[in-house]
Amino acid sequence: QVQLVESGGGLVQAGGSLRLSCVFSGRSFSTYNMGWFRQAPGKEREFVAGISWGGAGTFYQDSLKGRFTISRDNTKNTVYLQMNTLKPEDTAVYYCAVKNPRDSYYHVASYTYWGQGTQVTVSS
Repeated sequence: QVQLVESGGGLVQAGGSLRLSCVFSGRSFSTYNMGWFRQAPGKEREFVAGISWGGAGTFYQDSLKGRFTISRDNTKNTVYLQMNTLKPEDTAVYYCAVKNPRDSYYHVASYTYWGQGTQVTVSS
């Protein structure tokens, strides 16, 4: 049984930084490709970033490149999302998820297991 638990969200001023963590429980974390998504009130869930099983491949929503960085530590069963220069429009619930082996990183339907999410609020 796979479980994902996100943490690290909170309230931050515009221009600040946060690092989100997602701890994976279950077998074979190091074989899974992972992703981060976010969902703002009244909006659809959208892709933020993805990372391959070994960490060599990373993928980002184009508009977030340069501000957000995804990484993972397979010894700790954890994937991270470093978010810098945060903006009010980054306010959302952030979710991590396990990607299906042969599906695209960019689509919600490509992911089977999801965490409960962590709230990020950026004040202006």
